[in-house]
Amino acid sequence: MKVLHVTPAFYPARNWGGFAHSVPGLCDALARNSDIELRVLTTDSDGPKTRKNIPVKAFPEKFPAGYEVYYCRRLLAQSVSLELLTRLWSMVRWADVVHLTATYSFPTIPTLLVCRILRKPAVWSPRGALQRWQGTTRARAKSVWERLSNALCDPERVVMHTTSEEEKNESWPRMPRTQPRVIHNGVNLPGLNGGRSQRNGSLRLLYVGRLHPIKGIENLLRALVLIKGEVSLTLCGDGDLHYRRSLESLVSELSLVGRVTFRGAIDEATKARQFLEADLCVVPSFKENFSLVVAESLSYAVPVVVGDGTPWKQVDQIGCGRCVQNSPDELAKAIEALGAAPLTEMGLRGRDWMQREFGWDVVAEQMLATYRELIQQSR
Repeated sequence: MKVLHVTPAFYPARNWGGFAHSVPGLCDALARNSDIELRVLTTDSDGPKTRKNIPVKAFPEKFPAGYEVYYCRRLLAQSVSLELLTRLWSMVRWADVVHLTATYSFPTIPTLLVCRILRKPAVWSPRGALQRWQGTTRARAKSVWERLSNALCDPERVVMHTTSEEEKNESWPRMPRTQPRVIHNGVNLPGLNGGRSQRNGSLRLLYVGRLHPIKGIENLLRALVLIKGEVSLTLCGDGDLHYRRSLESLVSELSLVGRVTFRGAIDEATKARQFLEADLCVVPSFKENFSLVVAESLSYAVPVVVGDGTPWKQVDQIGCGRCVQNSPDELAKAIEALGAAPLTEMGLRGRDWMQREFGWDVVAEQMLATYRELIQQSR
């Protein structure tokens, strides 16, 4: 089976959010199947808000898992690449199935159009972009883009891949000319290198992700003031400079200087150390399609507190965290309760859950079944 992944960015791009890391995880797992020939068509963009491009060593670049990645030169905006456009037709013609990632990016409409003309089956992963919340921006422009994209979809040949039931229920009505499928993201299970660092008095909280209003970080900061006992928070991630400064001002206003640390963007090695040194990971988002950081945290045996706008309500049932309303009071209550709970045992339950159900090989098998079904159906 010949599989072509089309995505606006690919590892080692650092500033595109979770999908620039989860898509390589899926590709690595798919490539371990001997009957799969995989190629990735992407750009060398390092992020939608940076002009930096990632260094490309070869064209195509051969990844250790055995597949080829075609990094096309980004010229403008997030992912505008004439080189990608010129290669798209021949590479889609080569493929048995095309897997498109992202929504409001340059490759989306051309890829859907070429697949429609060549009658190629396609799996489309919008990665949460079709979900809405009260702070959604550019709603009218997005609506026009969605109508055009939906019109290009062949109902018999396009599957919309979402990573949770919540994402499917919000996204599919915007693209009704697709077939919905739910296949969650996977996660690599890291070694713990002899174990995690032990708690030493203060409860150590960790946030990893974009600094963005949709993440509800202000409520987490306000929750710290309500928590009894010593607690510290490390914020790992970057975002709009004006928004970061507003968070720093709130830290000063709430007299949290010294208890809250801004680490900025971090690499994978630093992120691993942060998980190993944390007692709890807090993800208070108002809206998430999957929230890979929750799976990453549990893979490191770190329990979680998540907002009910994330698709992680099962953490209560599994016994590896709490899912609560994103408000200062509710966050504070959950953090206090878990601070007195057996965190080591809870973390190990979460890690076992990730190993059973979220391993990349498990996810890849589900995706391969979708590819095969779609290819057979389109024939």
